[in-house]
Amino acid sequence: MRYVYSLANAMAYVTVGSALVSEFIVRQPVRTNHSTIQQIHRLTDQTPTSFEKKEFCPGVFLDFAKAFDRVGHIGLLYKLKLFLPAPYYLLIRSYLCNRSFAVRQGNSFSSYFSIQAGVPQGSDLAPDLFNIYTSDIPKVANTTIATYADDTAILASNTDLTLASSALQNHLDLINSWATQWRIKINPEKSYNVIFSLRKNDFPPLQLQGVDIPKTSQVKYLGLILDKRLTWGPHLKSKRKTLNIRLHLLRPILKSKMSIHIKSVLYKSLLRPIWAYGMQIWGCAKPSQIRSIHAFQSISLQLIASAPWYITNKALHKDLKIDTVDQLAQNYYAKFHVKLRHHPNPLISHLSSHTLPDNPPRRLKRRWCRDLLN
Repeated sequence: MRYVYSLANAMAYVTVGSALVSEFIVRQPVRTNHSTIQQIHRLTDQTPTSFEKKEFCPGVFLDFAKAFDRVGHIGLLYKLKLFLPAPYYLLIRSYLCNRSFAVRQGNSFSSYFSIQAGVPQGSDLAPDLFNIYTSDIPKVANTTIATYADDTAILASNTDLTLASSALQNHLDLINSWATQWRIKINPEKSYNVIFSLRKNDFPPLQLQGVDIPKTSQVKYLGLILDKRLTWGPHLKSKRKTLNIRLHLLRPILKSKMSIHIKSVLYKSLLRPIWAYGMQIWGCAKPSQIRSIHAFQSISLQLIASAPWYITNKALHKDLKIDTVDQLAQNYYAKFHVKLRHHPNPLISHLSSHTLPDNPPRRLKRRWCRDLLN
């Protein structure tokens, strides 16, 4: 089985029926009904709990270099053989092995070289095989690790910042040894270290492979920007900039004589999804942080309805039958929370509680995502 790569436009030719290979994965309920929002909810649960307990919550967000391309075939097949029935194991082995590639520049071709690592990009099996390959990543009792494909975050909580950082450093040392053993490369320079806390802090940086992990006050994880105080301000500011660019492109259409119904559909399909992603989590932010999204939706509705300045935003929402940002956040979280209770994954079903983990006394006046149920 051979691949031909062009420097200008990569071209791959696959002759294996991958539908047969993916039949086994599709039958398995292991990753069914899992989403990025559930993982973010689990991660952000620990931070509010730490805030309420007056704890520090340092976190490390790791960057795997060329994650899918560095999956060694020998190591992957070894792990697959531990639990797969022989027919499926042999089928996947034939899918991975005996592949080769060449590079094309213009009309010239290089020699063919054997592919010893990497899962085929674009295949439905690629994320599943990567999850299997990294499923034995070290776990430590006093830290929380959250992995979603190649996005990995580790948190530790303690009233003593030194102890929390020490727990994180110990976990990082174990992960470094594991990554070396299985030939997985982690970029310490592109990883990030964030201290989630409401108090000022100063401590020595964490290290990976002898290199200091850069400190930062905010980090992007699974599409949401988490700042150290979890205010969601940086995330919403970033979304507003993206929305302004998109609205600039769509403004001629929204101001046209097209029917209001069609323009509403365009707004719901092209603009609202940009800011609505993850609002089950950030929908509890302060009104001052969400005001920019409120203002954007009001501007969009005025364009759709060609409304004069004296028409109130409340009337626009009512006439166009579009929920306000607050209403949408409550609806999204209510539907999301109902599905958690009976989830087969215990890590997700535990999110169905109506209080923060460990039910700490509420000493802060801030709202957390579960408060959207009230």
